[in-house]
Amino acid sequence: MKVRVEKDSLGTKAVPANAYYGIETLRAVENFPISGIRFHSSFVWALAVIKKSAARANHALGRLDGRRARAIMRSAGEVATGQWGSHFVTDVLQSGAGVSAHMNANEVIANRALEILGKKRGDYEALHSHDHVNMGQSTNDVVPTAIRLAALKALGLFMASSVALEKALRQKSIRFKSVIKAGRTHLQDAAPVTLGQEFGGWARQLEKGRQRIGKLAESLLELGIGGSAVGTGLNTTLSYRKKVIAALRAETGFPVRSAKNLFEVMQSDADFAAVSGGLRDYALSVIQISNDLRLLSSGPNTGLAEIVLPARQPGSSIMPGKINPVMPEAAAQTGFQVLGNDAAVAYAVQAGQLELNVMRPVIAHNLLESIEILTNLTRVLRTHCIEGITANAHRCRQYAEESYGIAAALNPHIGYTKAAECVKESVRSGQPLRRVVLAKKLLSAAALSGILAPENLTRPKAR
Repeated sequence: MKVRVEKDSLGTKAVPANAYYGIETLRAVENFPISGIRFHSSFVWALAVIKKSAARANHALGRLDGRRARAIMRSAGEVATGQWGSHFVTDVLQSGAGVSAHMNANEVIANRALEILGKKRGDYEALHSHDHVNMGQSTNDVVPTAIRLAALKALGLFMASSVALEKALRQKSIRFKSVIKAGRTHLQDAAPVTLGQEFGGWARQLEKGRQRIGKLAESLLELGIGGSAVGTGLNTTLSYRKKVIAALRAETGFPVRSAKNLFEVMQSDADFAAVSGGLRDYALSVIQISNDLRLLSSGPNTGLAEIVLPARQPGSSIMPGKINPVMPEAAAQTGFQVLGNDAAVAYAVQAGQLELNVMRPVIAHNLLESIEILTNLTRVLRTHCIEGITANAHRCRQYAEESYGIAAALNPHIGYTKAAECVKESVRSGQPLRRVVLAKKLLSAAALSGILAPENLTRPKAR
């Protein structure tokens, strides 16, 4: 393998000649062969737009000459569009604060910029990863800014996917609005509902969860870029801070702004914990809905079988013809993963000390993974499950009419005590509840039919 020799403050190393990364990245690869997991593409994108914006700001202020600035901006722009992604090789479990990931970006952008200038990779006399690409910046303001930008980008895709799933659930709510079924509380018979009402409740759950996340994500618009090493803005100016924020607004389209207090956003990652918590709450709804889908489709011969899920794959290696609720199963497992990610984020957020939280790599990975897997899950749950669900209307009606939950409607007419006695008699004798009430001559047949009509039990009276 052809190599080039690079030097840093610790000595020299042979770097693969075709690598855009350099010696500091190579040290990180050697030091942290831990998970084999690389950073999310949106995090790499965010690092690149920060570098491009910083070069633009530094050039506008006369700190960076036009030739170098244009090369850095072009190189960073290529990285932002997904080029050279294979050269971002540091493990997500790495040195504190994300120094390794940050230097990986600086080196890739620097070496590609050198090529643009007609120089060889590693010729840092012409353009340096620290002096030029990282001018006026520190890992301590770049990495948290990158996490914020990456999360905002990823959340845009999640929001759109959630909206589509909510719409599919509402459409089913409309389609199933006349399908009367037994309600269940404590997994026991309860007053009737419609299948459409259940689907409508799920849609609203997810809508509220998405809206909560959107509200929490507004805090991510406050950026600490320009705070430099500890929040004081060392080696920067107020003009630089304003210009880099303006450039980031133009690059991303996000209405970002400088944080009211740069020390706060460098010390604290509570904003990330809040968004992660919103994702956790959304995942809890996903898990609950998946549990309901599995229960309602259980059987088909020995379970509830009130709905039929689309058949996606054979369900058993030994039982022919078995079909499992694979999409709700995947939904629940995705939710569990989000809960675990949130726990990791919470532990990392509380580990900040004094002027800096150095545990940001694990925050970046887990937060962005939660957003991505929920985005993907909401899409496939919609297309592979919700949109294809059909109702077993006959089974739903049968259960509704046989449910003892309808006895609650008798309370205003014969009182709770007599209604309970009728239920007990029905259970003891095996006779339908209607027949028991009529046998006791508590109500006329006509009155009882009106009171116990499932259609009349699933919505309140106007007056």
